Amino acid sequence: MSGHSKWHQIHRQKGVADAKRGAIFTKLGNNITVAAKLGGGDPDSNFRLRLAIDQAKAANMPKDNIERAIKRGTGELNDGKKIETVNYEGYGPDATAFIIEALTDNRNRTSSNIKHILNKAGGLLAGPNSVAWMFEQKGVIRIKNLAEDLELPLIDAGAQDIVKEDGGVTIYTDPSSLKKVKELLEQHGVEIDYAETEQVAKDKKAVSEEQKEKIQKLFDDLDNDEDVSNYYTNAEI
Repeated sequence: MSGHSKWHQIHRQKGVADAKRGAIFTKLGNNITVAAKLGGGDPDSNFRLRLAIDQAKAANMPKDNIERAIKRGTGELNDGKKIETVNYEGYGPDATAFIIEALTDNRNRTSSNIKHILNKAGGLLAGPNSVAWMFEQKGVIRIKNLAEDLELPLIDAGAQDIVKEDGGVTIYTDPSSLKKVKELLEQHGVEIDYAETEQVAKDKKAVSEEQKEKIQKLFDDLDNDEDVSNYYTNAEI
């Protein structure tokens, strides 16, 4: 399993400057709103909403903001803001592949902004299915430590790959097994830093140090766009 994933984005959000906090809360709030709209406002029965709330809490989003986002999704709060999900595919520096997910109330604005961001990085916006085949949907869980005696139970629960890296452990699952694996970890008292369904690159693409700098700048521009909720690439960073 490889490629930049949303974990890096969420990780940076924990220490974000106040100047960028509003943009991050907008992203997280929209994510909660869409989850509540699709599956209802109860996180106990709506796993997608529970994940969205967990991410918001990890970024220190105020409780009132979370509750308003839920009510907006369930229709209890009608402020005229209609959020829709739009996915984009394209290329970044050195022909690296990107999938960009957006939550927006203005599709034309978002499309124009993402096209500009990619072009500025030396890439381009491409058509549907141009790079999607390079990725596969996976459940992704990030934790700090994992006891060896938990590995077999996790595999039985649906873990497909357990990758130990500096600074933590990443567990990959089939999307349908994410909930079961996450709950097993919680039952054993394992603190979960991050859990979500992601588009994971099937293969890495090695890039030079110069290209890495350009790609990092592209990451920053995507992070700073309020409409961009998630992004994934096959670039090895």
